[in-house]
Amino acid sequence: MRTGNEYLQKLYQMKPNVIIGGKKVKRDDPRLQAVAKTMALTLDKVEDPEFRDLLIVDSKKYGTINRFTHIHQSVDDLLKKQELTRKFCRQTGGCVFRCMGIDAMNAMSIITHRAEAMTGQPYNQRFLKYLDYWQENSIIGSCAQTDVKGNRSLRPSEQADPDLYLRVIEHRDDGIVVRGAKNHITAAAVAEEIIVTPTRMLTPEEDQYAVAFAVPGDWDGVQLVTRASSHKREQFSCPMGEFGDVENFIIFDDAFIPNERVFLSGGKGEHAFGGWAALLFALFHRHSYTGCKPASSEIILGFSALVSEYNGIEDKKHVQSKLADLISVSELVYAAGIAAAHKASKDDSGTMIPDPVFCNVGRKHAGKNYYHELEILSDLAGGLPATLPLEEDFYDENIGPLIQKYIKRKEDVPAEDVYKLYRALSDMLCSSIGGVVAVAGLHGGGSPQMEDVAILKQYDVELRKKIAKYLAGITDT
Repeated sequence: MRTGNEYLQKLYQMKPNVIIGGKKVKRDDPRLQAVAKTMALTLDKVEDPEFRDLLIVDSKKYGTINRFTHIHQSVDDLLKKQELTRKFCRQTGGCVFRCMGIDAMNAMSIITHRAEAMTGQPYNQRFLKYLDYWQENSIIGSCAQTDVKGNRSLRPSEQADPDLYLRVIEHRDDGIVVRGAKNHITAAAVAEEIIVTPTRMLTPEEDQYAVAFAVPGDWDGVQLVTRASSHKREQFSCPMGEFGDVENFIIFDDAFIPNERVFLSGGKGEHAFGGWAALLFALFHRHSYTGCKPASSEIILGFSALVSEYNGIEDKKHVQSKLADLISVSELVYAAGIAAAHKASKDDSGTMIPDPVFCNVGRKHAGKNYYHELEILSDLAGGLPATLPLEEDFYDENIGPLIQKYIKRKEDVPAEDVYKLYRALSDMLCSSIGGVVAVAGLHGGGSPQMEDVAILKQYDVELRKKIAKYLAGITDT
């Protein structure tokens, strides 16, 4: 199977269409390496006994494939994807970045099957051929769904500028031409392929916005305006210091997409598939969040417990209560993902669709509580994450020994361990990447409001009203 180094070598050969600070940079730019190396880790871990059974999937065509290229065929597939995501996030201390691509591919496996059946266009044939390429080469991808949206009170067709939602501006015999932009796209700068999907339900006059396709990350007419964040270390290294984040604002400037890479072409009557594509990607992505967000919660739990121990308060009742809160969030979200897998249904395409109510209540619970979890960590850590002396001062031969003397907590905990802990807490709570991760914890995969919409759409409230009437002795007349 493909190695992480093989992925990196291909990545570094891609054309420079990544823009940072107004300049085009190659993908070997140091600011991109934390995320690129996390991607590579998901390939190399196939040799790790702890990951191998979760990461490798048997394939009739290729023998074995990486699970992050697999289309879910069973309840077990969904459960293993969830568990694998959680295990990887424990390794990186944050996002593993692989879920966007494979969540989009699972959504496309369903949408192209339905669209081909109803329109006669060979969308599913194209997708299956593309899937072969994806699986055979262990492709690392991202998903570009969220449009820039313009005036939020107006539909795509009502915007003053029609390009504020990505759209087809020209149909050709050999493909389509698209124009627009996608925002909040994680890790696209280090992805070999970008899967593009619509972002919302559409009306009949909005067929041009019902477009889905795949392009290489360095495709002509595609520019990736990039914001990179990372944990900076000077004097000592740690696993958290290897983690980073890359976010992209992707501009499609009259980009030509050949037919073989087009999965929805914005043709007459295709608006309905645009909305379903948006919902299905969100659904698969929220199931992935029931793997990564429990890991985020247990990382916060671990740091909360450790800082309490170092400060000598781990046995206090208020501390124990806060730790129980963190455990409850983590495991309830994970349980929702397990339930979503066990209540999954099999689509006519063969793809397993996780239960939408359990997926959305899990993601909502995670997002709604994320800042509360950070509040607990901040409360237990105190003010030092925000006022911690710099590394250079801590290790300075003159002032360093005094800092080390006065930073001590419990007598049996070395000053350097205290400093390392608080440096990690400072990264989590007070740094630029800490802020990015916090906002992502709330909005990534869809804001709580969108989860509310999805929950209410799928949940039978009328049935519960009938139960209430029965219990109250109310009869309909």
